[in-house]
Amino acid sequence: FWALYERKKYMYLIVGLGNPGSKYEKTRHNVGFVTVDVLAGQLGIKVNKLKFKSLIGDGNIGSEKVVLIKPQTYMNLSGEAVMQAINFYKPDHDKIFVIYDDIDLDVGRLRIRKKGSGGTHNGMRNIIYLTGFDDFPRFRIGVSKPKNGQDLASFVTSGFNKDEIKPLCEAIDNTADAIVLAIKEDIDKAMNKYNV
Repeated sequence: FWALYERKKYMYLIVGLGNPGSKYEKTRHNVGFVTVDVLAGQLGIKVNKLKFKSLIGDGNIGSEKVVLIKPQTYMNLSGEAVMQAINFYKPDHDKIFVIYDDIDLDVGRLRIRKKGSGGTHNGMRNIIYLTGFDDFPRFRIGVSKPKNGQDLASFVTSGFNKDEIKPLCEAIDNTADAIVLAIKEDIDKAMNKYNV
């Protein structure tokens, strides 16, 4: 019991959503994966163990234990991977951070929320459907909306334009910094600083 209590109390799960495979690496749908990679680089964590239908790596942010997770189920089934990790680590809901792309935000925007619906995002909707709760923090990175009648599925699996790269990189760096701030101090501080 005590070991389980300690594991639950101090464990954060940081989940970046995306699609596995080289063809999706630099697409709009994969900003969650990219953010986890950036965070892993900053923390010196290797995200290379295959577990929970995911690539995972563990380490620390300050005194807190964290597990970085990149589901390998493809976006629409992200909940299957997240559920396996939740069932094993049993974290409090407020210690499950999910990072994903948002078409309702312009490229370069970051929006942090403590809870809410999955909106139009199939990965988030699947996570909420399978876990049965939505009271966990999410870090939404803007990728903008399709233009000229482009199909949504093909848009989110397309790459970024040259003029979008700089604001995108800034948003990803800000997201990594916001996660560190939220864990070391408080998520409200992260929201006040980065929900500009």
